[in-house]
Amino acid sequence: MRVLVVAAPLPGHLTPLLPLAHALWDSGHEVLLAAGAESVSPGTAGPLPFIDVARNVRVGRAAARSVLTHPVAARAELAGQGSDSGLRSLFGPVNEELSDAVVTVAEQWDPDVVVHEPLAVAGAIAAARAGVPAVLHENGLHDGAALFRAVLDSRPMDRARRRLGVTTVPPPAVMLTIAPSSLVGIRDGLPVRPVPAAVVPGGEEVPGWLQAPSERPRVLVTPAGGPVRGNLQFSALRAAAELDCELVLVRPHPRIARRAGPGVKIVGRIPAEDLLATCAAVAHGGSARSVLGALAAGIPQLVLPGPGDRRLNAQLVEARGAGIAGPVTAESLDRLLHDGELAAAAREVRGEIAAMPPPQSRVEVVTTLA
Repeated sequence: MRVLVVAAPLPGHLTPLLPLAHALWDSGHEVLLAAGAESVSPGTAGPLPFIDVARNVRVGRAAARSVLTHPVAARAELAGQGSDSGLRSLFGPVNEELSDAVVTVAEQWDPDVVVHEPLAVAGAIAAARAGVPAVLHENGLHDGAALFRAVLDSRPMDRARRRLGVTTVPPPAVMLTIAPSSLVGIRDGLPVRPVPAAVVPGGEEVPGWLQAPSERPRVLVTPAGGPVRGNLQFSALRAAAELDCELVLVRPHPRIARRAGPGVKIVGRIPAEDLLATCAAVAHGGSARSVLGALAAGIPQLVLPGPGDRRLNAQLVEARGAGIAGPVTAESLDRLLHDGELAAAAREVRGEIAAMPPPQSRVEVVTTLA
């Protein structure tokens, strides 16, 4: 059978769907990834064919228009306190522009099932027009069904449906959730274990010092990424100067690297699971991928609240007791390293994630829909 996998044209939106896509491919099914060129890091798709359906989509232009036409909602989104109106004002226009290309791909490739993430409503439009079932695959900790409905109900998507002759969009035939229930509560979707994306070819080898336990507690600090105020790694450098720990900075800016003292080590492009394996804690910018990676490793995390879903992610981790919602200070890093309750909660969630069904177990759920 043929499965079309659709994601919004933004970094990281496709990545959480790749484990299921690879599982389908490995089971002998045809898979086509449809997203933007920025949606996935080079090489992580492996053998899966990919088509850029966002060549005519200008996310930056849509974001600028959203700020001008909905300034209150845009400011709230940047503060991590967005609402449905903020989602509609950005992802409505993006999906309106995306819908024509995705529908064209579906017409030409003729899939049996469409798998899409919550903010790629264009995938559901294409499935409805083609008369095939759609699978909603969450890619973060937000309620995927609520995100999907908010964008689908936007005015731009009303225009897209009328233009494409899609009068109704059926609800997803199946929803898959990657969020541990102890963080977000019980959801209607079928759980599927979040797993790291494929290793990026050309990445650096894990250095020998990183494979061995450190004499002092090791704290991994990743780049914050996105429009996050301040610099996470610079703040960590200053805070760690008062503590007896070893900092590991991932791809720091040269200006920050020059400030690194003898207790600071620098690494480049190494898979996160390899970096986390010998670390006592991690500080990061709050993306869902970073949160889930730390939870799967079972180590406490400091999450810097930020725009989009990052504030919610930080709040969920802190409420679960598995980490701290930033900022980075000497006090917060010290607690991250020495609070036994944080470590115990992180290990509990690690066990919960390990018990979730792997992507391979959900292949039959998808294929029986056709």
